[in-house]
Amino acid sequence: MADRVETCRAALESCPLGHCDRPTILNNLGLSLHDRFTQRGVPSDLDEAIELFRAALLICPPGHSGRPTILSNLSISLCDRFTQQSLPSDLDEVIELQRATLLIYPPGHSDRPTSLNELGTILYKRFKQRGTLSDLDEAIELFRAALLICPPGHSDRPTSLNNLSISLYDRFTHRGLPSDLDETIELQRAALLICPPGHSDRPTSLNNLGTSLYNRFKQRGLLSDLDEAVELFRATLLICPPDNSLRPTILNNLGLSLHDKFTQRGVPSDLDEAIELLRATLLICPPGHSLRPTSLNNLGLSLHHRFTQRGVPSDLDEAIELQRTTLLICPPGHFGRPKSLNNLGLSLYDRFKQRGVPSDLDEAIELQRAALLICPPGHSDRPTILNNLSISLYHRFTQQGLPSDLDETIELQRAALLICPPGHSDRPTSLNKLGIRLYDRFKQRGAPSDLDEAIELQRDALLICPPGHSLRPTSLNNLGTSLHDRFKQRGAPSDLDEAIELYQAALLICPPGHSLRPTSLNNLGTSLYDRFKQRGLLSDLDEAIELQHATLLICPPGHSLRPTSLNNLAMGLYDRFKQQGIPSDLDEAIELQRAALLICPPGHSDRSTSLNNLGTSLHDRFTQRGVPSDLDEAIELQRATLLISPPGHSDRPASLNNLGMSLYDRFKQRGVPSDLDEAIELQRAALIICPTGHSLRPTSLNNLGLSLHDRFTQRGVPSDLDEAIELQRATLLICPPGHSLRPTSLNNLAIGLYDRFKQLGVPSDLDEAIELQRAALLICPPGHSLRPTSLNNLGMRLYDRFKQWGVPSDLDEAIELQRATLLICPPGHFGRPKSLNNLGTSLHDRFKQRGVPSDLDEAIELQLALLSICPPGHSDRPMSLNNLSISLYDRFKQRSLPSDLDEVIELQRAALLICFPSHSLRPTFLINLGTSLYNRFMQRGVPSDLDEAIELHRAALLPYPPGHSDRSLSLKNLALCLKTRFEQRGAPSDLDEAFRLYAQLSHISHAVSRMDLTAAKSWATSAEEMNHDSVLVAYQTALKFLDQHVTILSSSPIHFDIVRMATASLGMDAFSCSVRHGALTTAVEMVEQGRAVFWTHLAHFRTPLDELSMSGDTGAALAEELKQLSFRLRNAFDQSTEDPSPQIQQLTMQWEDVISRIRMLPDFPRFLLPPLFSDLQKSAEEGPVVIVNASQYSCDALIILSGQDPVHVPLRIAQTEVSELSSEFQALSEQFGSSTHLYKLVDILRELWHEVVDSVVQALKESGVRPGSRIWWCPTADFTLLPLHAAGPYEKKKDNLSDIYISSYTPTLATLVRARQQVSGDVSPQHFVAVGQGNPKGAKALKYVAPELAVVAQRLASVVSVTSLADGDATVEGALDALNHNQWLHLACHGMPNRQQPFESSFAMHDGPLMIKDVIRSNWQNPQFAFLSACHTTVGSEKSPDESIHLAAAMQFSGFRSVIGSMWSVDDEVARQVVSAFYRNLVSGSGRLDCTRAAVALHKAVKSLRKKIPLEQQIVFVHIGV
Repeated sequence: MADRVETCRAALESCPLGHCDRPTILNNLGLSLHDRFTQRGVPSDLDEAIELFRAALLICPPGHSGRPTILSNLSISLCDRFTQQSLPSDLDEVIELQRATLLIYPPGHSDRPTSLNELGTILYKRFKQRGTLSDLDEAIELFRAALLICPPGHSDRPTSLNNLSISLYDRFTHRGLPSDLDETIELQRAALLICPPGHSDRPTSLNNLGTSLYNRFKQRGLLSDLDEAVELFRATLLICPPDNSLRPTILNNLGLSLHDKFTQRGVPSDLDEAIELLRATLLICPPGHSLRPTSLNNLGLSLHHRFTQRGVPSDLDEAIELQRTTLLICPPGHFGRPKSLNNLGLSLYDRFKQRGVPSDLDEAIELQRAALLICPPGHSDRPTILNNLSISLYHRFTQQGLPSDLDETIELQRAALLICPPGHSDRPTSLNKLGIRLYDRFKQRGAPSDLDEAIELQRDALLICPPGHSLRPTSLNNLGTSLHDRFKQRGAPSDLDEAIELYQAALLICPPGHSLRPTSLNNLGTSLYDRFKQRGLLSDLDEAIELQHATLLICPPGHSLRPTSLNNLAMGLYDRFKQQGIPSDLDEAIELQRAALLICPPGHSDRSTSLNNLGTSLHDRFTQRGVPSDLDEAIELQRATLLISPPGHSDRPASLNNLGMSLYDRFKQRGVPSDLDEAIELQRAALIICPTGHSLRPTSLNNLGLSLHDRFTQRGVPSDLDEAIELQRATLLICPPGHSLRPTSLNNLAIGLYDRFKQLGVPSDLDEAIELQRAALLICPPGHSLRPTSLNNLGMRLYDRFKQWGVPSDLDEAIELQRATLLICPPGHFGRPKSLNNLGTSLHDRFKQRGVPSDLDEAIELQLALLSICPPGHSDRPMSLNNLSISLYDRFKQRSLPSDLDEVIELQRAALLICFPSHSLRPTFLINLGTSLYNRFMQRGVPSDLDEAIELHRAALLPYPPGHSDRSLSLKNLALCLKTRFEQRGAPSDLDEAFRLYAQLSHISHAVSRMDLTAAKSWATSAEEMNHDSVLVAYQTALKFLDQHVTILSSSPIHFDIVRMATASLGMDAFSCSVRHGALTTAVEMVEQGRAVFWTHLAHFRTPLDELSMSGDTGAALAEELKQLSFRLRNAFDQSTEDPSPQIQQLTMQWEDVISRIRMLPDFPRFLLPPLFSDLQKSAEEGPVVIVNASQYSCDALIILSGQDPVHVPLRIAQTEVSELSSEFQALSEQFGSSTHLYKLVDILRELWHEVVDSVVQALKESGVRPGSRIWWCPTADFTLLPLHAAGPYEKKKDNLSDIYISSYTPTLATLVRARQQVSGDVSPQHFVAVGQGNPKGAKALKYVAPELAVVAQRLASVVSVTSLADGDATVEGALDALNHNQWLHLACHGMPNRQQPFESSFAMHDGPLMIKDVIRSNWQNPQFAFLSACHTTVGSEKSPDESIHLAAAMQFSGFRSVIGSMWSVDDEVARQVVSAFYRNLVSGSGRLDCTRAAVALHKAVKSLRKKIPLEQQIVFVHIGV
């Protein structure tokens, strides 16, 4: 070769420029160097050859015979250099040279086909290097042109066919035009035809056609293409012996095709053969072979596929090893590395799914991350890798719960969506996947924005999945699920409605047999069930159940949805049972839940739910039917649930709560304390792991509160109740308006506060309970399931407050609420009996309070209705019979209809018949029947009624041993009947027995009840009637009982009314009895005990308790203990449903212990004991006190003098005459101002003088009381309504009482003693306020109020600064506030007496009434004097005038030592004149005000005005106090 090159060089040197042979010599030398380069590879040889060819070309212009050859040689050399050095310019130059060559071979030239093919080939090569599609298009056109001029038989036709088919195939792979692939296949078929068996190119031709058909199958899925490809590859393999270079490719292609045929048709032998072929491929592709990576990869994929089919672990392990090897020979930068990383990642992911080894999943993720890094945007494998990596990360998230994995998954899905623009075939899938992952993140973290975005994505997906699209069912279901969950989060009904519409649409396109049909049925059923839960439409629930039945039918045992389906159907049936109460629904639900549990063995993810649901249903069946085994089984299931919900488990709080509630219910059924204690421990544990914000915290707080409340009820430990209340408050705080637990929470807290009120008596607890019940009612509108309960509870609490404080409006409101409750408890409603009973009871109580017959009639109708739904055998029948009999008995007492009494007796006999001897109500029924028979005897005189009554009362007494709280009632009833029989038949034994029974009353050892008091009064009355020698002991016993009973009462008006009715004239009759027996000091003590009970009680509980509370820590603790015990005793006496005697005995012992400890303190030896005469006599230190008493047995006056025995003054008037005189005067006082009243007034005052006052005045004079002295009147009974201070003969030259003595009044002696003992505050600054209201709300204007206030300020200017409150400033609050800062008060306004409800008596202020109850609740500091310039301020109750419940007495009780009030209406102008004269006389020379001068100042003021004002206005003002 060297010789040839040198020879050519020598020839060139001898051939000068211009020589004709120079082109040939240049060409020859170039060819020699090119050949040497080809042999030795020295680049300089090739470079020199190219330069020589260029030089030859320059001297061979177009048309030169050697130009074609030189063009060809130069292009070949440049091509070779391009192959060596990849210089783009070389390739570009080649193309230009080939174009020039083609120009010199015009159509028809024999070399044109070759030239066309060569130019096409070079353009194809540039396309493969640079990807410029125009090069490929031009190459195809050149190859087409070459083929056209190479007819069958032409030597270049095979080459042309091959070149054109290869180029078209590449264009197909780039542009995806089916026509290019179709044309490729046709060309390859033509090429095959000219390569008959034995032809050297036949294997290549067979392989190319097979490959194209295989690719058309991959594009269009025509199985015939795949079958033909397999046959072609088999044919190729047959003619490719082991040493043929094409054999690895053919083995690989045939393996891949069979793999795909298996995928299509599922014939296992295809897959097995594919694997064997791929193994064979690998064997002949040793390391370094170009096909080895592909071969390793394909075999790995096929083994992986066989693993997914048959689950043989060794296939997967081998696939992984092959894919690891593939990866090793695909280093960074290798085109196959992304696929290799991805495939290995997928196999490791599948091995993780099979075996659960976390490292496999972690490695898979790392491999997929690495694959993604080398697949930048635009890379063909990027979408697949994004998808695979997101799946692996999501799976790791579900395993390990790392939020970052889910976040990354979502970001990958977002990236996948970006490379699927609108119109892309994968966009629906991508939208759905991203939507699902955002939905999952919402489920984990609850961020609303994730759910909203998921919904928008799923809507977009649905829009591009029109009817018929394969993804439409999935899209409909996914969007429905997300909307359903948004509804569950936010409660928007439209979301649920839309979800249902979507689920219905999904179901329509998922006919029987469709893979999504079970899911669609289940989703639609679940959403209809939830809509039922929201709106309560039973049709939704029924449809949901039908759908769930249908779901279950197509989910046979083993189906993944079967556990869910069983559970959902069970829930639907369970809820329908809760709605309609059909037992079969609950039974079926339980059977389904048992079936669900059977297919959830230990370790199953749903076992906990199944155990819980079955436990809940059994618990509910227990509550319905009371079968203990159901509850026991529920508890065992809930214990099992708890065992598989260890600390940290998400279901543990619910599990603890459920087991706690079941144990609580078992405690409620069987009363085993350990069940309640365990329930409380479980509920505490649940609360600890339900921190603030936890969804179960409200339930946990509520349940623990309920259990502690019940433990308090059982054991009485106050701390349990206090904790229960705190827990219920905490529940309420986290159950804002709209929360489902709020009504229950409000109700439970109200019950807790009410029970604490019953224990401790704090009024605010009861008031708060009522407000909470009101709030509960507001959020339970008509139709709400809890409305009947809320109405009933609020009604009951208002009724209870009425029973405590006696406010009529509470009872009226309670009745209205109970009426409303009854309306929504129609016949058959479980709450109807209670509702009928409550309304009947309240109406009966209102009748007893107000006497309206229609209330009683309605109560009877309601009780009759209740009796009709309590048939024989019903547990409430005895009580129902009893209540109806009581109401009929009251109607009999009102209307005296004999038929009512007969019916009462029949009902009581019926009640008694169904009360077995040990029944707790039997003694009550015996007493009631005995009382009714006694009353019938008194009406009709049938002896057998009386005898039977006595026998019944004897029988009733037997269950009440000495010390029983109800014994006194039986003693009284039996004694009264025996006394009556004695009066009828005269048997002394009856009378002796009667008084022996009465005498037992003086020995009772328990705290005194109202029944004891009534019995003692009956004893006194009977002893008076029979002139029995026990009479004085009877009165002493009755008054002792009164004092003890009043001590435990609250200061409510209703308790005042109860005591007033129970005692009536007791104090006055005792006084009379003592006087008649000559026991005058005892008479004083007794009348003091027996009258003004309300003020006495308040005095007991204000001053001594205040003093005790302030005496030190011990005293304060004892005072608080005493308050609580008094309240608990009062509640024990008020119980009506069970025997309170044991509780009363226990409380009595505690009470006596506290009292004895208090009396051991130095300053409290007579704590709560009634005052002795020696104490009461102190009231007369500044002048005599005259008790004027009216009793049915005698009328007497008793003069209390300091240091002397009382002086008895018999009066010449009977009680009936006093009552008539009082009534006459009251009627007259309403007419003051008319022309005829003066004479009648004088007549009454004269009669008072002659019958009462004159005798007293004579006795006073005889006792040395000088004229001009002050005296105090202490009237009782109807004397309190008469103007004793104004009595007189009203004749010329005769003195009236006002001319002899200066009169004051006092309600009781003790009140006057307390006023005298108060410190006057001689050295402290004096503060005076004048309050005037001339324009009160809703009353007549008083035009002289302003001048009156001016007069007060003027008269007092020299001694004290007067603060004035008038008109708009004279409000209730303003007046009370002024009294807190002033000791001296002048009040000018309307006085508004209320003789029916004396506690409602009031002063008319600018904004409403200032009532007695407002006054007595105040606690003013050292008040001294009050001038009440208002009408009727000493007018009290018409039913009980002796109690002195009036405005002036209220002021005196509140601490004012000296009060001026009015007995009737005061003229506005007269009041101004009296006030002016009064304050003129009040001011002394000392420069200070002195309240002890008030009586004298009033006396002088009236005296100075005698000739100016009418008589009734002269005597209208009276002085009370010191």
